[in-house]
Amino acid sequence: PCMSHVITEPALPQAYFDDAAGAVVLWVRTAAGLPMGAMLRTRVLHFRFGAALSGDDALTTYQNHRVEIEAAVLRRVASGSIEPVLLREADFGVR
Repeated sequence: PCMSHVITEPALPQAYFDDAAGAVVLWVRTAAGLPMGAMLRTRVLHFRFGAALSGDDALTTYQNHRVEIEAAVLRRVASGSIEPVLLREADFGVR
């Protein structure tokens, strides 16, 4: 009998808020299929996306803007950044 095999990549780790770093730590899969770690500080979340500076809503803000944030990580990787990618306000362009 013919059996089809579906190849699935392992799931990326869940994003989390690192209190000591004051940043959301996240992972994105690159075009090559490799996981790439990144950090997004509460200051950037605040000034770019309106999140609280305290970090209280950092994960929620990340989830609400995940597509834009992950695209910024991938742009940085494409331009030669290595892990962990530390996102800056400039990575998101002018708003």
